[in-house]
Amino acid sequence: MTELTQTAIQMQTAIHVKTKVLPGNRVEITLPAHTTAKMVDVFVVLPEQLLEETQTLSILEIIENVRGKIKYRSAEDIDRQIQAERDSWDF
Repeated sequence: MTELTQTAIQMQTAIHVKTKVLPGNRVEITLPAHTTAKMVDVFVVLPEQLLEETQTLSILEIIENVRGKIKYRSAEDIDRQIQAERDSWDF
């Protein structure tokens, strides 16, 4: 026999608003009155042309930039760090 349980279902409301980016790269949105003092999630979808302007690096350039920021360590250095961490544990 299947047991049925009663659950509360919360409905989520989405509001789609188009607005202009203000000076200083700010966005102002006016919401309905019932949203006062509540937390909301805001998603900003940039126009395609703005995305193209910001994506000036090729994938190879991005990889090279990341490689330059990674600190390579020897296996011995990593083993020393792991052993030091293990030695700090209280048993």
